[in-house]
Amino acid sequence: MSGHGLLGVPDAGAFLARLTRLDPAAPVRLRSSGGRTALWARLPWDVLVTREVAGPGPGDATVSAAELLAVLAAGGDRLPERRDVLWRWPLPPAASRSVESVAGSELERLASAAAGTLREIAAGGMSGRSVGQRAVRDALLDHIALVVTPDDGAPVQVSQRLVQAVARMGFLGPLGGDRPEARVRLAGSWVGISAPYGVAWRQSVHKLTVTPMSSHPKG
Repeated sequence: MSGHGLLGVPDAGAFLARLTRLDPAAPVRLRSSGGRTALWARLPWDVLVTREVAGPGPGDATVSAAELLAVLAAGGDRLPERRDVLWRWPLPPAASRSVESVAGSELERLASAAAGTLREIAAGGMSGRSVGQRAVRDALLDHIALVVTPDDGAPVQVSQRLVQAVARMGFLGPLGGDRPEARVRLAGSWVGISAPYGVAWRQSVHKLTVTPMSSHPKG
């Protein structure tokens, strides 16, 4: 059985621990290049997240995030059973461009405000009326949290889905510490937030396409 090839075990473990708390059954895709490996996953609210760690990795393989986390926690080096068929989403193009910087503290504020609103409505309803928590959650996630305008292009809308992704995956850094700037990035039809500890991506026009396939897409 081949090894996972990850040397940045603490970084990979932090990514996997956050991911499995949000989705215990999530697959994680490992893609290697130049002695480093990018971990990719899809969050339950239609956002792709990625973090690059040290190590040559296994090449290109999808495994259970929970199983890989267990291997790393035990100090093992084996690659869990491959589950490539579980990966059904395209990846953003490799080439991207930065269009704006955003203070990490502002992103944290936006994420916290949305979470607080959800808790308030779940507890007391809206205008005295009971509202389904899922409907409120989806409405908050679809809310445009930021609009940035590049010097050479049309305004770029950044949804709360991306803001929640970088906050809940810990990409902004430890709570209570200094919050370095993040960057809003464009890659084709994809909009992303590149934070100090990872990147969140979402297609700006169409939702991620779910297409069963027997092997990885080329993206």
